[in-house]
Amino acid sequence: MNIKRTYIRIIDSFYWLIRKHRSDDGIFTHKLDRFFLETYDIHKFISRFFRELFTKPFEFREFIRQSYEVGVRSIPLITLTGFVIGVVFTRQSRPPLVEFGAASWLPSLIGIAFVRALGPLVTALISSGKVGSHIGAELASMKVTEQIDAMDVSAVNPYKFLVVTRVAATTIMIPLLMLYCTFVGMLGSFMNVHQNELTSFVTFFESAFAQVSFLDVSAAVFKSILYGFTIGIVACYRGFNATNGTQGVGRAANRAVVFSMFLIFAEELLIVQITHWIAAF
Repeated sequence: MNIKRTYIRIIDSFYWLIRKHRSDDGIFTHKLDRFFLETYDIHKFISRFFRELFTKPFEFREFIRQSYEVGVRSIPLITLTGFVIGVVFTRQSRPPLVEFGAASWLPSLIGIAFVRALGPLVTALISSGKVGSHIGAELASMKVTEQIDAMDVSAVNPYKFLVVTRVAATTIMIPLLMLYCTFVGMLGSFMNVHQNELTSFVTFFESAFAQVSFLDVSAAVFKSILYGFTIGIVACYRGFNATNGTQGVGRAANRAVVFSMFLIFAEELLIVQITHWIAAF
């Protein structure tokens, strides 16, 4: 505990020094100072989320409403996107496999592709554009119109009501949407395979999951949880710290999408590498 307090004091002192001596040139450079300050603010924002998450009261009704907004409202777009990707990916993959006499491996290829990569990644990117921009714009508009300040004055914890509920909703609902997107995508793939080869539903899905391991499913669920948390925390941070009036609302929504997508790709690369290391043992 003492080590933790010492670490926090050192970090706080460092960023206090940067803010105090900040000038046109800064302590290091203006851009580098701004990067350090932004990193510190993000660290405090995330740390506060975990503190508020496990303290009472929990805004359960708002959490349910946000889960509905994130999950149920995204089903039509996820359905269309997953189905189209399943059909297109199958049609594009068939000719090379037929050329090498490996058309029977098509269901297994589809299953591995959707479980390992396409399902989690497509769900996260679609949700980042739809959910991330919505949360960022909503909170930014509340910030610039001083509604968040009004909640604070009214003895309502705006962070717990606005941020904790939204981040918790995205963290829980994105994995569920991922499972749904994977099923819909494989259903579209099955329809294409059945049209060409008259493969039965049971045979297709048995072949699709024959090469899918428990590690693949676990990694997909873990990635989706991490993607959901990333989308929620980035969107809330950008919206909660919006400035410059109406321009800030658009800027917050744009940055929420761009930064969350960038982090999703970085996390995908890292988790794939870690999964390969685990599978090698």
